[in-house]
Amino acid sequence: MAKILGLKIRNFRALREVEIGQASYQSNNTPLTPMTAVIGRNGVGKSTLFDAFGFLSDCLKLGVEESCDANGRGGFAKLRSKGQSGPIEFTVYYRQDGNARPITYELVIDEDKFGRPYVLKERLRQRRKGQRRGQPFPFLVLENGKGRAWKGEEEVSITIDDADFVLSSEESRETEIVNLQDNQRLGIATLGALKQHPRISAFRNFIEGWYLSYFTPDAARDLPLAGPQKHLNIHGDNLGNVVQFMKRAHPKRFQNILVKIADRIPGIDKISTEISPDGRALLMFNDKGFHDPFYAQQMSDGTLKVFAYLLLLEDPNPPPLLCIEEPENGLYHKLLEILAGEFREHATGRKGDSQVFVTTHQPYFVDALTPAEVWMLEKGEDGFAKIRRTSDDDIINNLVSEELPLGGLWFSDYLERKQTNAS
Repeated sequence: MAKILGLKIRNFRALREVEIGQASYQSNNTPLTPMTAVIGRNGVGKSTLFDAFGFLSDCLKLGVEESCDANGRGGFAKLRSKGQSGPIEFTVYYRQDGNARPITYELVIDEDKFGRPYVLKERLRQRRKGQRRGQPFPFLVLENGKGRAWKGEEEVSITIDDADFVLSSEESRETEIVNLQDNQRLGIATLGALKQHPRISAFRNFIEGWYLSYFTPDAARDLPLAGPQKHLNIHGDNLGNVVQFMKRAHPKRFQNILVKIADRIPGIDKISTEISPDGRALLMFNDKGFHDPFYAQQMSDGTLKVFAYLLLLEDPNPPPLLCIEEPENGLYHKLLEILAGEFREHATGRKGDSQVFVTTHQPYFVDALTPAEVWMLEKGEDGFAKIRRTSDDDIINNLVSEELPLGGLWFSDYLERKQTNAS
């Protein structure tokens, strides 16, 4: 399954210039781990980093102008870092599978003379087979909606002037001239729907598959119309529908969920659905001490949240990227290390089901993680966010290897003091 190796962001709210993981073939940073957690104080930009993934996903689905206004973002002017006049830029460095050559996706969004955001530049690049040095081959290059796209799975062994696009007659047969009508739509959204551009299509499908959890227990208490649904939606208001599907199509997986939740939440014996007279799905929880079931509307926030996460992790066709903001909310603290372990097992198992990205405030959750999996987000002297990997500090690595919990070091302010002393 495809994995993000790194992400670079410029001029996106508090993230004036932030790189997490290996964001390009030139970067000396270590790639992101399958399980990644970002920690830090309130107001340093954790939610903004989480929303960067959501913004990219929205740009693909909605276009850049609508995405700038979606989810209360407030438009391009409020999204661009304060005091900055340059465009908003994203670089995603990813690998389609374990053996594939990495691909770099670059997106630059600016505003026109009327103050409307548009796609200024867009580029996809990948090194040729056997190429170890030099610039990667650009198989999609667009500026203001105009440019060229390379057809097929592989490029031929030729040299292209990356700046001027000097093309031979042979190259012209393999290159498609692109002139998009709407410069507010991403080129990967349009070209990724065409059969002759499989690499662009694969990247588009990768982003479309991202799952950003905006789960709320109140949404899970809604009464949706009955009918099985394969995947939990971002708010979790189709929880009962997914239970219907899992019970019918994947009974062994669903039984595995029941075993796990009975271990995590004492007393839960059975989870099932019932169809109300008006055709709505009622989610029922049977407690060992009671004959009559409890409905979702009567269950605690923590029980619903744990159940929803287990459903996500048992999805037969999981998303390539699973982003969860503050999963600890409403959960008993002793559940957090277990939950972190479930996320890591999901991300690093034999199938490598999903890459997991989490923001958290909870030291108990961080206790279950390694320094390589944890990034510290802080506010710099200029007011903008800066980020560092905790494993970059040998002292921290040594302390954790001596069985001092990483979350405990964070709780004692050691991670922050260590950085202050070093600077």
